[in-house]
Amino acid sequence: MENIQDLYHPTSALVFYSSTGSSTGGYVEHYDMDRNGNPINAHPLTVREAELLAKSLTLTKQDKEPSLRTETILNPNILFLDAVNVKVIWYTKKMRRDMLFTEQLGLKNGTANVPPMLWVATRQSLSVYALPNNRRPTTKTKLCYAPFFNVYESGNVCLGNVDVQIARTASLEEFTKAWEGYFFNSYFSHLMSSYNPVKGNCVSLWKSLLQKEKNFPMEVLKESNVKLNSLLK
Repeated sequence: MENIQDLYHPTSALVFYSSTGSSTGGYVEHYDMDRNGNPINAHPLTVREAELLAKSLTLTKQDKEPSLRTETILNPNILFLDAVNVKVIWYTKKMRRDMLFTEQLGLKNGTANVPPMLWVATRQSLSVYALPNNRRPTTKTKLCYAPFFNVYESGNVCLGNVDVQIARTASLEEFTKAWEGYFFNSYFSHLMSSYNPVKGNCVSLWKSLLQKEKNFPMEVLKESNVKLNSLLK
């Protein structure tokens, strides 16, 4: 109650009656409220009033609870979905992506080929991994470290000052698209501590990929200690 800033006035009231006899039926009476907050104009709850009440309660529930509804048949890229606790695991095949870099890396913004990726997201966090091939991963698929800056060895992404705003009523498709956008539309800036996610120099790797339209060299990926099974929780 202490968080309510607006002043609310009663406009109507419902009284539910139940039988004390053998009947299991019930009765709902609707009251209007006068300017002093007193109930007036008692009458049985109409069908239209009941429908408006049901619609109002449904919208309120949708605003407060995650939905992650799907807009169509479930995309085959989705590997795991927990709509109640809001956790999604999906994968993307290798593709070209726009990439942004801070000045200290000495890399120019551009488009480069990235490897197949595994994504794990909640409403507040994102983890990414690389996949060894374009096939749909299984629980036995070996995950690789994501060959990007701003990613911890655990796979967690350092979001920095990224303002993550995903509507609580967002669909599953909007949710995954938004997280991919936050990852690739934010500036890559640094490696995390002394951790190097690739075999070789990470800066040189992306410099070569940004200059030429060549496929991502899968041989530079390092196998991760994280197993897909451990992410399905």
